[in-house]
Amino acid sequence: MVVVTVLAALAAISLVAAAHWYLWRRLVRDTTSPGGLARRLGTVAVVVLPLLSVGAVASGRSGMPFWAQQTLAWPGFLWLAALLYLLLALLVGEAVRPLLRRLLERRDASGAADAPAGAEVPAGAEVPAEAVARTPVGAGPGTGSGTGPGARPDADISDGRPDLPEPSAPATSPASAPAPAVAPGPGPSRRLFVSRVVGGAAATAALATVGYGTYGVLRGPRVKHVTVPLAKLARGAHGFRIAVVSDIHLGPILGRAHTQRIVDTINSTQPDLIAVVGDLVDGSVEDLGPAAGPLAGLKARHGSFFVTGNHEYFSGADAWVDHVRELGLRPLENERVEIPGFDLAGVNDVAGESEGAGPDFAKALDDRDRTRASVLLAHQPVVIDDAVRYGVDLQLSGHTHGGQLWPGNLLAGLANPTVAGLERYGDTQLYVSRGAGAWGPPVRVGAPSDITLVELASRQA
Repeated sequence: MVVVTVLAALAAISLVAAAHWYLWRRLVRDTTSPGGLARRLGTVAVVVLPLLSVGAVASGRSGMPFWAQQTLAWPGFLWLAALLYLLLALLVGEAVRPLLRRLLERRDASGAADAPAGAEVPAGAEVPAEAVARTPVGAGPGTGSGTGPGARPDADISDGRPDLPEPSAPATSPASAPAPAVAPGPGPSRRLFVSRVVGGAAATAALATVGYGTYGVLRGPRVKHVTVPLAKLARGAHGFRIAVVSDIHLGPILGRAHTQRIVDTINSTQPDLIAVVGDLVDGSVEDLGPAAGPLAGLKARHGSFFVTGNHEYFSGADAWVDHVRELGLRPLENERVEIPGFDLAGVNDVAGESEGAGPDFAKALDDRDRTRASVLLAHQPVVIDDAVRYGVDLQLSGHTHGGQLWPGNLLAGLANPTVAGLERYGDTQLYVSRGAGAWGPPVRVGAPSDITLVELASRQA
């Protein structure tokens, strides 16, 4: 096991090193002058930024002071997102690069063919070799068919007399004669020009993507409305509204202001019940207790409920369960409560199995009245098979973030039955929220954060 872990770590380090070498090559080496200030600064950035990222990831697990975690988190995590989109943009640029170079070659060749003989060539322009070769040595305005300067077209070179200029035509001084076509002078080469265009476009696209994705997280989640019909739901519970919020991820970046935005958004929907479906925090109660404080302001007719996510078990799950109870939320630890019209159950996250506190479906659901509709709160969608086995009508989950950073949704789809939205598994429906926060980089691309207002519909109504 230790050997496998070491090999995995070495593989990860090698992959990260290779990615940064490629980034340095395309964005620094290919676009700057050797020994110049720009190249030195770019090289330093490519070395320092990944170190900040490592520090940001490791600081939370290493017991580093919270202020230090906050200092490392912003640059370290943002660089991870920027690295992803810089690499993707540069890979697209690899396909564009030869096309752009070929286009410039055709333009230069066309310009050289259309230029009049003896036309002056701007410094830095490239002139095809064949164009230079066609210019006769010594040829220029005022020359004849002879080989000497000032030769007249009608001069008779057979009489042995030297050719003399016409009296009425003064000799042209070398200083005033137009310059013949010459080879290109100093200036950026075509390869350098292409590298700068592609690199600049890639950097602009990547930074704009990360900037917009960061704005989406800091702005706060938007409300999504979903209607779920349940065959067993009592007629009196028709239209019952559950505000589902998951993956808030309070931590070094997202703090009290983020929580307050979420609470205000939830309360504005006037739900009948609030379900906080795990991954509330990334840190201890000591560090993040104040950030979670606004949760005490949640308002719903039938109360607010909480189940653990995997990140609670990285952050002291027992302490957080006690703390959310103090804030007015009711933790459902493998237990069930009766709500008018249906049963509401909650199970611990599967990460709790390492602490002997994993999900216990039998304890939560075994002795219930199966003629009543049931709604299950479970952080990870992967427990859907257990929900089907116990006859759950609707499971509400989070965990996936909808992929958070495209194309992360493709990877999330490999590990989860549903990445986002509502799907049916047998007689059980599964709804997965994209979550209200972000883990790691405070960035979302292609997976906007949400708070979902689930409205239950009775088929008896």
